Amino acid sequence: MSKNTCFHCGLDASAVNIFYDDKAFCCNGCKTIYEIFTVNDLTCYYDLQESAGAKPTDIDGKYNFLDNTKIVESLLEFNSDKTQIATLFIPHIHCSSCIWILENLNKLAPQISSSMVNFGLKTVRVTYNSETFSLKQVVKLLSSIGYEPFISLDDYSVGKKNVNRSLIYKLGIAGFAFGNIMFLSFPEYFEVSGFWIETYSPIFRWLMFTFSLPVVFYSAQDYFISAYKGLRANILNIDVPIALGVIVLFVRSSAEIMLDLGTGFFDSLSGLVFFLLLGKFFQQKTYNFLSFERDYKSYFPIGITRLNTDGSEESVQVYDIEKGDRLLIRNEELIPVDCILIKGKARIDYSFVTGESEAVSKKSGDKLFAGGKQLEGSIEIDVLKTVEQSYLTQLWSNDVFNKNKEDRFTTLTNKISKRFTIAVLSIAFIATAFWLVFDPSKALNVFTSVLIIACPCAIALAAPFTFGNLLRIFGKLKFYAKNASVIEQLAEIDTIIFDKTGTITANKETTINYDGMTLSGDEESLLKSTLRNSNHPLSRSLYELLKSHDIVSLDTYEEHIGEGISAKHALDSIKIGSAPYVGHLQDAANLNTTVHVSTNNTYKGKFTFHNAYRKGLSGLFNALKSHFDLVILSGDNAGEQENLTKLLPAKTKLFFNQKPEDKLEYIKHHQNSGAKILMIGDGLNDAGALAQSDVGIVISENVNVFSPACDAILDASKFNELFHFIKAAKSSIKIIKWSFALSLVYNSIGLYFAVTGALSPVIAAILMPLSSVSIVAFTTLATNFIPSLSKQSRAIDLED
Repeated sequence: MSKNTCFHCGLDASAVNIFYDDKAFCCNGCKTIYEIFTVNDLTCYYDLQESAGAKPTDIDGKYNFLDNTKIVESLLEFNSDKTQIATLFIPHIHCSSCIWILENLNKLAPQISSSMVNFGLKTVRVTYNSETFSLKQVVKLLSSIGYEPFISLDDYSVGKKNVNRSLIYKLGIAGFAFGNIMFLSFPEYFEVSGFWIETYSPIFRWLMFTFSLPVVFYSAQDYFISAYKGLRANILNIDVPIALGVIVLFVRSSAEIMLDLGTGFFDSLSGLVFFLLLGKFFQQKTYNFLSFERDYKSYFPIGITRLNTDGSEESVQVYDIEKGDRLLIRNEELIPVDCILIKGKARIDYSFVTGESEAVSKKSGDKLFAGGKQLEGSIEIDVLKTVEQSYLTQLWSNDVFNKNKEDRFTTLTNKISKRFTIAVLSIAFIATAFWLVFDPSKALNVFTSVLIIACPCAIALAAPFTFGNLLRIFGKLKFYAKNASVIEQLAEIDTIIFDKTGTITANKETTINYDGMTLSGDEESLLKSTLRNSNHPLSRSLYELLKSHDIVSLDTYEEHIGEGISAKHALDSIKIGSAPYVGHLQDAANLNTTVHVSTNNTYKGKFTFHNAYRKGLSGLFNALKSHFDLVILSGDNAGEQENLTKLLPAKTKLFFNQKPEDKLEYIKHHQNSGAKILMIGDGLNDAGALAQSDVGIVISENVNVFSPACDAILDASKFNELFHFIKAAKSSIKIIKWSFALSLVYNSIGLYFAVTGALSPVIAAILMPLSSVSIVAFTTLATNFIPSLSKQSRAIDLED
């Protein structure tokens, strides 16, 4: 680092005399940021990228509007008790060091509990303690270290909605320059001679040089920056050969113009950059389309109970919720919208949003935020705004709940790209050396053509476009995967574990018989009111049976996982659950699926459930049996063992009376033996098992159970299609490998023509993005016609 260069931001520091710690700075602001980083042991920021920082801005008084409570509330994403969350648009985010410092804000201000960067959107999501810190202080902190947020007051919204049009501008300038350079090159192409041409040819050549400057120093700058950063990190990324080719063409062409040796290769240079950017624009548009389709179509199949004006209850999808609706939120249900608490005792767990597991109590009239989970009984809420799909997706993908699962195929892509780049550079230098000896006039063309035609961009595109399109197709078929790595993991599984109740059983078709003392009207109302609070499949089935009875307000409500529930109303108490839980030990050995009831410590009787299994269950298991180890882990007793033994394949393993911790340990044990496990449950009592498994899928059937532990949500109506989704995941890996093979063949043919000098740089520049386009087209078409999905997809299209 030069003494005349600012150590923090890299600007010229020769005009000032500011030094600290034997380092030069261009202003006291940069020096102060360095001091802050030094004091807080954050100087490794500069190890990630030299001079990565931005100059701090003077914001004295600029953000006084953040003292206005109404404006702050409109900017906040979450605001409850001690915690506030805001997502801010940071235009200066540009590299890995930016991400690193912005995700370590807690070291600069301990009041900040977490900060997560979205590099693509250039945003940072900051969670902080609102009792000791404010949004204004967050903004001041960010500005003091050179990352001033952009906040739009026009609509009181963070400026993250701004569209980055830099690629369009660069493409436009490159296209304009390419067209003009081609026009100015016509006399050279057709070898036109004459006094007028010869007299003005130097002017034409210098005009071409002038048009090339914005192409090289503006339009192509991203390739130079990427290549430079990669080389600084000792990584040969796919932009290195492109940047090298542009430099060689520009230097050689400039030398020819200045020394009056010829016209140079400015047409090839501008054409190269133009077609590269055109391919990049196409890729970006295609991927954004895939992402938009997924975001727009992937409404999670979560049911919510809406209370009608006549007192009736109606199960609706979350995206049908409208402002002003009254909703019933049961115990362990997620609150899908911002709302006002109207009735009931709310104890909300916001760990889904904040990562903090401490629950907070709320009273009638308090505002509740989307993403909270109700923990004590049921509550009634009034909706303040409709569901935002993007917000649900963000909650589901919250890094707090991400699992460190190996992304093997993405790593494989990176390895292939790196080795391919090394091979291309080697071939380019060897071929150039050969032609320098045998025909120096071809050497430059060969060197540039090899670098351009053999760019491994197509290889790098295969996986993201295959998985992106498959995620979109899965969403249309009501199978909602969290991200691309879920598909990769799904393709590797060899063991499938099913929960029983609510997973392989269809709750709506279950028949129930009561055996015991007759319940009084008050007891039935208390029983129904207690069941209304619970989300357990058996509770929901029993609640539907008692719908004609009145509802009473409960004074207390407690749910004990794996045992039962208890409640009190006035002087009456009730217990519902297993025989031991309600104190009826005589029936503890009963093997049937039963729910026992006692009121005021007096045993009343039991409800016996006769399970109805999901349509196509036997066919699904028979299709799976030859490919996977099949296991059923049930928390119920062994009353259904005989029925399941007849219904399922002989090799299916059945385990009953499994507590949540037993399921978790079973999965851990088999994973330690090398098994790749898919766990399928209802998301209620098996969150630990879902999180531990390699892939966790929740079956959704009109229940608002939205578990951060799961990797995918499958609509219950598509349960019998599970094998098709797994086969499609395995097919996607084959598509990626075929893409690699096609790219290798294409590059081998292109390299042959480039090495032999039969390919000019401008033709190579046209063919290179075409290879990327062909890979995108191939992966998109191939995923659309995966045999196991195409029939289902066509059926959906007909319905639409």
